Amino acid sequence: MAFNYDKYLRLEKMPTLWCWGCGDGVILKAFVRAIEKMGVSQDDVCVVSGIGCSGRFSSYVDFNTIHTTHGRTVAYATGVKLVRPDKLVVCVAGDGDALAIGGNHTIHGCRRNIDITMIVINNFIYGLTNSQTSPTTPQGMWTVTQKIGNIDPTFDTCELAIASGASFVARETMLDPKKLEKAMIKAMEHKGFSMMEVLSNCHINLGRKNKMVSAMENLEWIDSITVSKKKYDAMSEEEQLNLFPTGILKQDLEVREYCDMYQDIIDAHQGKRAKITQDDFAKKI
Repeated sequence: MAFNYDKYLRLEKMPTLWCWGCGDGVILKAFVRAIEKMGVSQDDVCVVSGIGCSGRFSSYVDFNTIHTTHGRTVAYATGVKLVRPDKLVVCVAGDGDALAIGGNHTIHGCRRNIDITMIVINNFIYGLTNSQTSPTTPQGMWTVTQKIGNIDPTFDTCELAIASGASFVARETMLDPKKLEKAMIKAMEHKGFSMMEVLSNCHINLGRKNKMVSAMENLEWIDSITVSKKKYDAMSEEEQLNLFPTGILKQDLEVREYCDMYQDIIDAHQGKRAKITQDDFAKKI
């Protein structure tokens, strides 16, 4: 039986404004298929997106949605989740949106371990605004703001999330939609902050300007820089250089979730429980 995508899409917004061959459409399809398999009602999902190509994500899906300001997806999503902790709240942001102007919000979302799934679509460039250097642009690549070649050291999205305290961290590419769909399900089912990085192509504003003139060449490059976590862990440090491991990179079920802790505060103020102490937490300072 064919999957009914129409159920989850705002058909009046179709066709999308994404470039032909863009990976964002593949990611959107994997996301709605994941929601279908989870059996979550559309009324129980809130998708928050910011600015950039990925920011259009919330315009195309038929859930509760917020299309917010640049870099503020986690801030808005945090407010939604605290008010309605029973809902599935998903942020969708690009590498610039999530790690540059929104970097501070991202690391504090990870630190709090609030039950939000953050899908970071990493295409290594500011695609919508014509090729500026992003926090993930590889060194040496041409950008409109560094035409001699990018000299900025790059963020590793997943390492940043792990270091900041996210309790679930995974990375996949849009090259294998089925694997991506399964990873999204695990991320959304996890209770706590879930970082789901998806490596994707921008063959128009990254590829063509860096000797990858077609979408397929851009995708082949992504394939060449990724390897499964199992294979990655078996490599030497020298072999791991410039490669990204894919799969589940962290899953911690012991850290308390932020909305639960916030409820402790409410209960304490209402006299339903004693004052909060360090004994309430698995990890103590």
